[in-house]
Amino acid sequence: MNVNQQTHMSSTHGQSQPVFPGYHQSGYSGQPLTGGTPTQYAPYNGPVLGYQQGPAVQGYSPYSSFPAKALASDLSSSTPLDLGPVRLPPTSMAPPVSLQQPYNHSSQIDAQNGPAVVSNLHHRPLDTQTYLPGGISPGVNQQYGAQPTSTHQISNQMTGMHISSTDPSSVMPVYAPSSAHVATTSVPSSFPSHSVSHASQQRSSPHSLPTFSSATGGPPSSSQIPYSSAPLSSQTLYSAPPPPQQPSFSTAPPSSQPPYSTAPPTSQAPFSKVSPSTQPPYSAAPPTVQPPYSAAPPSSQTPYSGAPSPYSGAQPPLQPYSGPQSPYSSAPSLSQPPFSGTQPPPQFPGAPPSRLAGPPVRPPGMQGPPLPQPSLSEPLSSQANHIAPGSLQSGVGLPRGPPAAGMHNQPSQMGAHGFQPQQNGAFGQVRGPQPAYGGSYSGSQNFGAQPPPPAAPPQSRLDPDAIPSPQTTELPAVQKTRHRIDPDAIPSPIQVIEDDKANRGSEPFTTSIRGQVPPLVTTRFQVKDQGNASPRYIRCTAYNIPCTSDMAKQSQIPLAAVIKPLAQLPPDEALPYIVDHGETGPIRCNRCKAYMCPFMQFIEGGRRFQCGFCSCVSEVPPHYFQHLDHTGKRVDYCDRPELSMGTYEFLATVDYCKNNKIPQPPAFIFLIDVSYNAVKNGLVSLICEELKTLLDCLPREGPDGESCIRVGFITYNKVLHFYNVKSSLAQPQMMVVSDVADMFVPLLDGFLVNVNESRAVINSLLEQIPDMFADTRETETVFGPVIQAGLEALKAADCAGKLFIFNSTLPIAEAPGKLKNREDKKLIGTDKEKTLFQPQTSFYGSLAKDCVAQGCCVDLFLFPNQYVDVATLGVVPLQTGGSVYKYTYFQVAVDGERFLNDLRRDVQKQIGFDAVMRVRTSTGIRATDFFGAFYMSNTTDVELAGLDSHKTVTVEFRHDDKLSEESGALIQCAVLYTSCSGQRRLCVHNLSLNCCTQLAELYRNCETDCLINFFAKYAYRSVLNGTTKSVRDSLINQSAQILACYRKNCASPSSAGQLILPECLKLLPVYLNCVLKSDVLQPSADVSIDDRAYLRQLVTSMDVAESHVFFYPQLLPLQKLDVESEAIPVAIRDSEERLSKGGIYLLENGLNLFLWVGANVQQELLLNIFNTPTFGQVDPNMTNLPVLDNPYSRKLRTFIECLRVQRPRYMKLLVVKQEDKLELIFKRFLMEDKSSSGGASYADFLCHMHKEIRQLLS
Repeated sequence: MNVNQQTHMSSTHGQSQPVFPGYHQSGYSGQPLTGGTPTQYAPYNGPVLGYQQGPAVQGYSPYSSFPAKALASDLSSSTPLDLGPVRLPPTSMAPPVSLQQPYNHSSQIDAQNGPAVVSNLHHRPLDTQTYLPGGISPGVNQQYGAQPTSTHQISNQMTGMHISSTDPSSVMPVYAPSSAHVATTSVPSSFPSHSVSHASQQRSSPHSLPTFSSATGGPPSSSQIPYSSAPLSSQTLYSAPPPPQQPSFSTAPPSSQPPYSTAPPTSQAPFSKVSPSTQPPYSAAPPTVQPPYSAAPPSSQTPYSGAPSPYSGAQPPLQPYSGPQSPYSSAPSLSQPPFSGTQPPPQFPGAPPSRLAGPPVRPPGMQGPPLPQPSLSEPLSSQANHIAPGSLQSGVGLPRGPPAAGMHNQPSQMGAHGFQPQQNGAFGQVRGPQPAYGGSYSGSQNFGAQPPPPAAPPQSRLDPDAIPSPQTTELPAVQKTRHRIDPDAIPSPIQVIEDDKANRGSEPFTTSIRGQVPPLVTTRFQVKDQGNASPRYIRCTAYNIPCTSDMAKQSQIPLAAVIKPLAQLPPDEALPYIVDHGETGPIRCNRCKAYMCPFMQFIEGGRRFQCGFCSCVSEVPPHYFQHLDHTGKRVDYCDRPELSMGTYEFLATVDYCKNNKIPQPPAFIFLIDVSYNAVKNGLVSLICEELKTLLDCLPREGPDGESCIRVGFITYNKVLHFYNVKSSLAQPQMMVVSDVADMFVPLLDGFLVNVNESRAVINSLLEQIPDMFADTRETETVFGPVIQAGLEALKAADCAGKLFIFNSTLPIAEAPGKLKNREDKKLIGTDKEKTLFQPQTSFYGSLAKDCVAQGCCVDLFLFPNQYVDVATLGVVPLQTGGSVYKYTYFQVAVDGERFLNDLRRDVQKQIGFDAVMRVRTSTGIRATDFFGAFYMSNTTDVELAGLDSHKTVTVEFRHDDKLSEESGALIQCAVLYTSCSGQRRLCVHNLSLNCCTQLAELYRNCETDCLINFFAKYAYRSVLNGTTKSVRDSLINQSAQILACYRKNCASPSSAGQLILPECLKLLPVYLNCVLKSDVLQPSADVSIDDRAYLRQLVTSMDVAESHVFFYPQLLPLQKLDVESEAIPVAIRDSEERLSKGGIYLLENGLNLFLWVGANVQQELLLNIFNTPTFGQVDPNMTNLPVLDNPYSRKLRTFIECLRVQRPRYMKLLVVKQEDKLELIFKRFLMEDKSSSGGASYADFLCHMHKEIRQLLS
């Protein structure tokens, strides 16, 4: 009988299924499931051609019209990348008046970055372009001259940077510098790429106007043009703001550049040390308010107590900022000979007159170097750079034609979802009038303002001498140009996130296709398991693996998987099925021991199966035999989860248990610090009061079942106190162990008890503990013996378990594991800095090994008022699969809620004990490196005393043989663990990946978020053995090699001044910069050594969603919160320039919530949120919003709670008023801005990456 004719195989997904013999259909936690196996799946038909983007969503643009820092244009030189001085608050005066500038001759050289021009095509012409016979493109400004010598000259040139897109050549063209004419060859249409081009100042690299060329391989739909939220054929093109109108010349007009009257400086100070008196030059818009960080506070300044650390409950005293050096400021700079030519600049019709002016006048009171002078090589304000629909042909360029009727200067219309559509194909919203400016902004199309002069008729040749000099009085100041990279012209994380939500958030993600790239972690989507593990369990850096090791080395893309074995699933997804094969246990391959999975091929009528991992043929046990259908599949494959699903669990037999014995139910032991500090700040009372109710919420298999977990209690300072809480006792009994050098458990019976049986005795103990130690004067504590005591108790009970340790001080009492205060900030930045991250004694490493052997997991809650050496105390939690929680300067009123919520989640979450994980791969690759909170006694087995639903293990793979495109690559992760009921289980995750022989396929199937997760973990482990500077340089170098390899082997030939980024990795620079600026690798002056060690250990076991929001926080404009809708406001980019004084913004990074309140917020909004009518009355010390009876307050509080539930740790709310002292901490999380510790802004770092790539290519 054909399997497709069976009734039970065609049931809809989610319907209940009958229980079939051989396995239970209970859920992961033991509860019965209403959902059954999914619908019947089609037979495997081999790999698909690759991931295809969804349709474009029109009208969306995540960019806002705010200026950004300038990037240097000419990155071919060895000039150091100077990121400019600290920005001062903007002046309220009018922009500087532009002056004249001399004109300089140049030759007529034309450069074209798009496809080759074909003149005989009929097409819809570009708007605002003058018709040229024969399809000749307008000329391009080319400046002949020497290299720039300062950032101000570089800024002039950088405005010529435009951003376009190229496709990878099918023939893998070799990178070559630009020539007089550069034309791209015809290329495949489906390959996404992203390019950011800079106008080069070399003689061999002519300037190019910002043009868009298309190689999409066919006429696009109307939804593709102008560019909206989704790229053309998976291709995204970024452009600087286009000019309003551009005259056409049959030959290239000479460009102009102002000469310097004095010799330019030859060196530039590092950007990390700047004088507060200097101010970066601005042209179109003044810089945003940002206080300088370089000024150190006076020595008499008293530390404030209200500003908490971003990683702790309160803020330690601020220390003077010493201005660490930038890693980019060591290269020598170039010198520049004087310019030749003294002709006046040409007056181009249609160009903003202010572009042709001389050096701007400095505002009163502004000091520093001369302001930059405009250059004609920069893109004009609104040049049309899109291709009209219906005019695209595969692989050919397009001539420019006459303007279309009715298309001239049409104002933009609002797009879907309320977002403004793209402007003429350029990314970025249509700019409106800016504050303090009388006219339109330079980036706008002047709607409602004075129309630009008409375009000049085409000339056969432009004579520079015939162009009159513009008069100063003719140049309106309001149209003055910005001499900086437009932040809206570089890749935006927000746009990528919103595009993915729109394209991939509506349809379920089915896992039946091999090597399918999943939606981003920021997208909410449903997963249907159809043979590969859900991306909630496994995410990879690349879903198309190179076939050879040489290809992998060439690309430098690490091949890694971030595995979350016990991940929580949303309510609309079924828990993994539990399969019970009885006493025989799971079916496995005889050679490699891989477990039965959908990748096994049954042969010989079903009597044998061939392993997909090692190709070994094994016999099928008689009880497991089943016939095959006409496709070669077992007729019952859809009934068996292990044959049809990517994730499932097996019930393990006694053979899988330690010592061949069924394990005992685990135990929880609470170890409470009762030293003077812990008692005085109310911590002991808070813990005891909470445990009275929390013990009713211990993990259990089913919602209605009773927890099998036993509990025990220990208190400690210099000695340890054990408590007998046996149910037969009327009062608890305390036993003191003062010999901490040789720890033992003084009682066996009555220490670990069932909560329900001993409820009365436990409650009595918890009430007495605070009173017993209320008058203590003991300040010293021990720590090593505390862990030993819990370990010995679990050994005595012969069970696995978890220790909850609450500690407040550095263990300086005489005992094993005694520590000393080794905090020394002088070591930061030196070769000895790595010792601050290393444990100061090997005692805790060996203790962790003993804990793992017993299945004893340790969770540590720290409440320090000073240095406690987290790097050492965290060793045992880190190696046993536990967690560290840190609450600096703990106060019950301020931090109590955060601590109690963390404790509740930690106690209640599902957890596996005594776990062992092994990752098997198909022939050709193997797992070589592991990152996470675990212990490894050999090279293959990852041992975790405890494994909860938030822990991840990151695995790196390397080639040991060639791979095949036909067979692909297979990964199987098997985790053996003890459930909270004492049941031994095997959780199996399977994933199949594609293999490729072309680098283009590799770059098309990468996941940037996962790549950054791996880079961060690799870097954070590397600081144990090297300096932070060397780690940062290593990250930059590897990332530059990744992008340079793409440029050389996949991108179409183009000017050397272009920065070309692959579509899937276009956010690599911005996210990498966030990692480089993190407090572990580049700390601010006020970040403690303990905080850095804490963060280093925290990131080690983060999943991809956590690391994404940790490194690039989510910034939400709450003034746009709609109380009538379920939707949340679209996030904005992490930059101060995006903040409005009249707005309220919520920033979350997974650890904290910052509520930033602008100084000009409307009174109604203040009343709705804070119940205060004025900004001055807002209390910055509140940690919770007041409960108010209005729709806005209810919606906001609900939204904040939803954010808190999504994250593993409870996020404390901090209210930050504009220009308040807490704003310095808030600004550290605006990751696209320059940081106080010397970290580069996004635009500056993109410039630096371009320089690194060009050096590699040259």
